[in-house]
Amino acid sequence: MPAPVLLVIAHGSRDPRHASTVHALTARVRSLRPGLRVETGFLEFNAPSVPRLLERLATEGVGEVVALPLLLTRAFHAKSDIPSVLHEARTRLPGLAVRQAEVLGPSPLLNAALEQRLYEAGVTPGDKGSTGLVLASAGSTDPEAIAVIAEIARELRHTGWCAVRPAFASAVVAGGFSRTADVVRALRADGVRRVAVAPYVIAPGRLPDRIAEGAAEADVLAAVLGPSPALARLLLDRYDEARVPAAGLRSLSA
Repeated sequence: MPAPVLLVIAHGSRDPRHASTVHALTARVRSLRPGLRVETGFLEFNAPSVPRLLERLATEGVGEVVALPLLLTRAFHAKSDIPSVLHEARTRLPGLAVRQAEVLGPSPLLNAALEQRLYEAGVTPGDKGSTGLVLASAGSTDPEAIAVIAEIARELRHTGWCAVRPAFASAVVAGGFSRTADVVRALRADGVRRVAVAPYVIAPGRLPDRIAEGAAEADVLAAVLGPSPALARLLLDRYDEARVPAAGLRSLSA
């Protein structure tokens, strides 16, 4: 029996760098697991759209799909948009079994990818004790997503950084957290002499550009996570985790 198709669901963007980065990431996933069919669909702005892609897969005779949200936290898109799109597809395409995988974060692999980008930007392991880190994410009004970012910042603080604080690119954020530039200045005011900004985002776009603008007074700005090896491995981990319940149900019904 063929393995389920891995459908990576990205949000999409008018910025061409977004889709290019997503496709580079899925290409790396394919290289890690040759033979696995990996497709990419978008919620908006880019083609193919998720509904059109699912229709094509059904027409080709594909029987099972694992839909993986390319999201770092469980916010609106993971809780509402994507489940709605997949529910509608299941109704229209009864011959196609679609299982939604969990979002990517939190995960030690994401933290590893983040620190790798920081090292590539010039922060060595020996620098961490004298460097304040700004963990800059896109932002959300969802309290669960905000809490996850705050917890990741606390976890990173225990890996040797002299200070780690979350920041957000969006002006609309639950919990009263600050934007990137404000957090950079706050760390300076607290006596931190070197400040690094790590974008906790996957692909370039409007909000990552806003993070970069807010990092103008920082000493180091890391790149977005992009097609990092750790992130590609994480996509496969989430795919495998989503398949386990289905295998268990098949064995129970056998």
